[in-house]
Amino acid sequence: MNHSNRRVFVLQTLACTTALMAVGAARAQAALVNEKDAQALSLGYVADSSKADAKKYPKHVASQMCGNCQIYAGKPADTAGPCAIFPGKSVSSKGWCSAYVKKAA
Repeated sequence: MNHSNRRVFVLQTLACTTALMAVGAARAQAALVNEKDAQALSLGYVADSSKADAKKYPKHVASQMCGNCQIYAGKPADTAGPCAIFPGKSVSSKGWCSAYVKKAA
């Protein structure tokens, strides 16, 4: 292999690696759950806990949010993160749904 072919090979390898890293980063940022999705509607999911339907969910308390739910897998400081209830999607850390379970202290 001459020097020119090696140089082309190395440049192509770097370009492919960069492209794969960009695709991986894009996939890591899951789309937010749409409040109008069928599953979200059935669980009463709202992106803002203060907008939960008080008549339909009388046990809801304003301090209950996805960010302090046991099912939420995001970090406490994140604005959104993954939730096992909505696989492949993210929920707002200030959101709420009827599957809420207070995180153990």
